[in-house]
Amino acid sequence: MSEERQSPPPWKGVLGLAGGMFLGAVLLVAAWGKILDPAAFARQITLEGLDFLLPAGAVAVLALALEVGLGSALLLGLRRLWVLVPTALLVLFFVGLTGRAYWLTAHGLRDPAESCGCFGNLVQRSPAEAFWQDLLLLVPPLLLAFVAPSWGSRRGVRARSLVAAVLTIAGLVFAWKAPELPLDDLATRLKPGVAVSDLCIGDGAERVCLDMVVPELDQGSHVVVLADLDAEGFTSSVDALNDYVFAGEGPTLWVLSSADQARLRRFFFERAPSFEIREAPGPLMQPLYRRLPRSFEVVDGRVVRTYPGLPPLDRLATSETGDATPAHQEAS
Repeated sequence: MSEERQSPPPWKGVLGLAGGMFLGAVLLVAAWGKILDPAAFARQITLEGLDFLLPAGAVAVLALALEVGLGSALLLGLRRLWVLVPTALLVLFFVGLTGRAYWLTAHGLRDPAESCGCFGNLVQRSPAEAFWQDLLLLVPPLLLAFVAPSWGSRRGVRARSLVAAVLTIAGLVFAWKAPELPLDDLATRLKPGVAVSDLCIGDGAERVCLDMVVPELDQGSHVVVLADLDAEGFTSSVDALNDYVFAGEGPTLWVLSSADQARLRRFFFERAPSFEIREAPGPLMQPLYRRLPRSFEVVDGRVVRTYPGLPPLDRLATSETGDATPAHQEAS
């Protein structure tokens, strides 16, 4: 006569549920940063070489669906094997990815400024930080989630699965629409109130900050344009920017670009700008925008306003910039 199957002690169920819900929350936070800026996530996929079978955009959609779907299921208390096993594979993939990036940078095979995008552009992490943080944030709760898996009633599982599916679809739709929404302050590290000295990449001797590229931002009023020198939306505005500089009123104008010196010289020869262009490292600029151009006002080293596209030159030329109240972002 077979022995009756005993239920696990209640504390094991609580421990497993807590581990699963914590892991689900981490996955959703990671997905949120990527949903706000799917283009940056696609660039990270290309950097990691994960677009060898499908285009980077398609890989981004699949990855977001997995993160949101599994994270939602865990947060809702679903800990069946068809949730836990894919989650374990996803965690192993993330840790392996950050581990590879850590190894490559440690051996000089990758730029240390290219941090892992597992939490999107909102979180600045060195490759070493990305690996150890992912290891600590993902692996222990994953192991706990396997403690006393919760089966639940069939009706309850179906209801929670349906909610997770709806949240996944909603997340993908939001990611699709996000580039058109005025979310730059939310999706990037550049927002009103931040100090330009805190907008940095790298560590130690390799650390580069925005106030090192334009030291003049530490004092006075300035307006900065992040630009792609080859984009029509910027080149067609050179005359307007020149007129603003010639007028000699309003904050000092600076343009930042990641173009190399050869491209900068060609731009000066072709466009004859009267404003100064500073070369900024691409990894420093990328977390500051979703689309170029993007502009912002700085007063005494602190960002006071941001704008999608070019700044309102007419307003800047006739108004003071001392008011640190953030202006509402307008649609691009």
